[in-house]
Amino acid sequence: MAIFFSSDSHLGHRNIITYCERPFKTITEMDYELIQRWNDVVEPSDTVYHLGDFTLQDDASQYFRQLNGYIHVLYNPWHHDKRWIKARMDTSVNTRYVSKSGHPIVARDPMAVLELDRTRKCPSIVLCHYPLARWDRQHYGAWHLYGHVHGRYQGEGYCYDVGVDNNDFYPVSLERIREIMVQKGWYEGWKQYG
Repeated sequence: MAIFFSSDSHLGHRNIITYCERPFKTITEMDYELIQRWNDVVEPSDTVYHLGDFTLQDDASQYFRQLNGYIHVLYNPWHHDKRWIKARMDTSVNTRYVSKSGHPIVARDPMAVLELDRTRKCPSIVLCHYPLARWDRQHYGAWHLYGHVHGRYQGEGYCYDVGVDNNDFYPVSLERIREIMVQKGWYEGWKQYG
């Protein structure tokens, strides 16, 4: 079971093609390609953390039914996803939305901290739709993954934009994130993860 991260799919959002100069002629083409690339790398048993701006549509089920994996979406009540998540759900399961793999979609708080076991060779990971200047346990080598900026901002330290516009429209694997952090100077024994 692999872990992936993504953000800012903006499925069904016609204007995002122009705003971000995406290489698609129509929303149908964009949606098809984003779904195809997701499923090219994500298996049914994998977990995906989507950091927000999944879709502007009122009903996201048409998209989730086409996507593999256990999907967690950070819910930001002030942004695009408020249209399909009618009420704040925290970490409860929304049985209305189910992935292609048959797993219920989980809506999470707007900011989440992942504490993965050390066998995955990574520290705490702070997830937020927006890039943060400082984050929990940053001085102990914690990573910060974000979206919102569509590849137009690269923060300082062990942080990375997991948005689709910054990653050739694919979700990013935990292994790839680790490689990026090592390139930024992080190493597995750094401060023993805090």
